[in-house]
Amino acid sequence: MKEFRGSYSVNVTPFTADGSAVDLEANRRFLDWQIAQGVPGVILLGTTGEFLTLTDAERATYVEDSVAHVAGRIDVLVGASNAHTPTAARYAREAEAAGADGLMIIPPYYYTPTEDEILGYYDGITATCGLPIMLYNNPFTSNVDMSAKLVGRLTRTFDTVRYIKEASMDVARVYDIVEETDGVMNVFAGERIVESFLLGAKGYVNPFGNYIPRASTRIWEMLEAGRIEDAKRIQRHITVIEHTIAEGHPTYGHQCYSKALAAAAGYPLGDVRPPLTQFAALGAEGEARAAKLKGIMDEMDRLMDELESKAA
Repeated sequence: MKEFRGSYSVNVTPFTADGSAVDLEANRRFLDWQIAQGVPGVILLGTTGEFLTLTDAERATYVEDSVAHVAGRIDVLVGASNAHTPTAARYAREAEAAGADGLMIIPPYYYTPTEDEILGYYDGITATCGLPIMLYNNPFTSNVDMSAKLVGRLTRTFDTVRYIKEASMDVARVYDIVEETDGVMNVFAGERIVESFLLGAKGYVNPFGNYIPRASTRIWEMLEAGRIEDAKRIQRHITVIEHTIAEGHPTYGHQCYSKALAAAAGYPLGDVRPPLTQFAALGAEGEARAAKLKGIMDEMDRLMDELESKAA
């Protein structure tokens, strides 16, 4: 099975200016930039990628075009989540047929399924698709918090379930999962980057790769190199970005500002689709917050120049 390691960007989905279609040309430019910045892998159609707003035809074309354009230069994982097990399994098979390297799959949302139902869901997917699966534990969007014991059960039951994005906000869960699975499960941090690494995480899934891919990639490389204090300096800037975004209305979120900040970095990707509030609708408030965030991005660039010159 292919090994995933490092800081993977969970990408926004670029839309045309009117939001009516996926902008494949903008996406290719965007992927090339991320690859040039050293990103080891991207994850398409996660929460940040507004996966619920795409038609089946759009997602199939987007995945096929992205995988073909990347052409093996980095890993491409695809979100294959759905509340209907056969649909999730079909999405998984389509990603496999397109040449994706892996999947990221959250438990079925809305229904608040039991542990046995969650097991049945992943059974239905793994029965027809052989790609490695990254579980996605995000109780805030799925209304399900997968305990370490449940993760252990899934790990022991399915040979292709060997990764998890742990985003429960309980950083100790990283350690609990590693212990429960005897180190077989590879945990990817969903937040608290430095702390997760120190507790045994093998990688990081982050939305910041949409506009600061250099920093959000190097932070994990520095951790692996033992440069813990340097990584903490990067994390402090990322935390300021995160808190600045969170000051707004909750539905503004990473999708809205990620696209605005990617545009500020030179890669316009359109706006979000309804029901999310569009950046254009935020007016002066959004412009002021984006300007503040752009200033932090500029500070981050200067910090990265300093940290990289130290290693030269």
